[in-house]
Amino acid sequence: MRKLFALSRWGLRLAAAGGMAALAGCASVTQQERAAPETTAAAPPAAPKVAPPPPSAVTQEQARIAGAYGGIYDKPLLTAHLNRIADRLATASERPDLRYRVTLLNSPLVNAFALPNGNLYVTRGLLAVANDSSEVAAVLAHEMAHVTARHAIQRADEERKALLVSRVVSDVLQDQQAGQVALAKGKLSLASFSRAQELEADRIGVQNVARAGFDPYGASRFLLSMGRQADLRIAALGQKPSQPGLDFLSTHPSTPERVQLSVAAARQVAAPGLGDRDRDGFLDAIDGMTYGDDPSQGFARGRRFLHPRLGFSFEAPEGFAFDNGTEALLGVAPDGRALRMDAAKLAPGQSLEKYVSENWIDGTEPGEVERLNLNGMEAVTLLAKGREWTFRFAAIRFGPDIYRLIFAARDLTPEIDRGFRDSLLSFRRLSQEEINAARPLRLSIERVRDGDTEESVAARMAVSDRAVERFSVLNGFAPGESLPQGLKVKVIDE
Repeated sequence: MRKLFALSRWGLRLAAAGGMAALAGCASVTQQERAAPETTAAAPPAAPKVAPPPPSAVTQEQARIAGAYGGIYDKPLLTAHLNRIADRLATASERPDLRYRVTLLNSPLVNAFALPNGNLYVTRGLLAVANDSSEVAAVLAHEMAHVTARHAIQRADEERKALLVSRVVSDVLQDQQAGQVALAKGKLSLASFSRAQELEADRIGVQNVARAGFDPYGASRFLLSMGRQADLRIAALGQKPSQPGLDFLSTHPSTPERVQLSVAAARQVAAPGLGDRDRDGFLDAIDGMTYGDDPSQGFARGRRFLHPRLGFSFEAPEGFAFDNGTEALLGVAPDGRALRMDAAKLAPGQSLEKYVSENWIDGTEPGEVERLNLNGMEAVTLLAKGREWTFRFAAIRFGPDIYRLIFAARDLTPEIDRGFRDSLLSFRRLSQEEINAARPLRLSIERVRDGDTEESVAARMAVSDRAVERFSVLNGFAPGESLPQGLKVKVIDE
């Protein structure tokens, strides 16, 4: 189980709706914010180079980041391609004395960030959204701009100021309510400050991309693809896109705003059609890259979730889509039903009955504990009724661990509960043959054949849900756009 949510530095975060919020009392779904490092800082401009941290600190930070993002993704030719782009950008930047090193992370999240020592991190999920080297250059140049503009240091100063003002009002003037108001105003100011930093990094990045000879319009193309990817994910979960009017509170500007400003910045430095895109070179570099969840961290095939490394499988109720998190597996259906699965330890001598009686969801009225035999495994389940939601809680003994499954529904009808129970009863061990056969989805690069359409190419992909839309978004095509014969495209393959 591994984290899925986040279009972080480069965009908006996705949050599950309806019943997912009801499960927030069991655990947070924002582990990413604690796992990811604060966006970039740099030494003062007067210094000739960023002072490198001690080797032990670099190793520890590298290990922490890798652990939060599924480890380092080993694809040497792709990593070398990314570092060539970074070197080209660094040479053309306003700080050519700084050098950067790109590390590829094994995560389907769409994310990129930089550290003060020049380490840049990019997830394979972000690269799956990009379609040429100029788009990747825009991402890297944006993160480099955060370093050279010292945004992390500036943000930390603003946070300290906001906290200091609230403490002065609360402690010195002895007015806690006014202190909370001051802190809230400080947070709004900080959100606006962060948005300004993102836009500044976009502008600086576009200029640097152009100086390095890349197509400066790559930033706007990537932002459009990222926004469409977010909308596709939201639609797959049965949610509605966020209301535009709420974007002003985001730490990142809305995607349409960023696209508009990125295009404006590009027009100041070059006309459309100029600059290096290097589409084929980039697509060749990502050919064969893992797409979506890595089987070592568990993965979904439709409603079925398999975890080959841990050796179990189960099937979600009808209509569910999975989100695989670092600490939990989350699922949501369009009608608001939700589920959460994670692992826990029993105390020495503790029975499953005692465990569930002491660990039901706070603020609910638990029902009678029922014992089950799940395909040879000991398990217990109970219903717990809250004020607005009803939960089915289950604990399954699996070797030295227990797996906890929590289902939630606002209106738990007998039919919905039968679906929850059927899902619970589907939990089983994987055979060795199933474990050996588990393979990740991959991106394969193929050329458009004579007569191909979006529909015909999508039909060859190893996905069935919204295949045509996925193919279109994956390759940055407008809906219904014709496919030139011989054009290289990304397809999802097994």
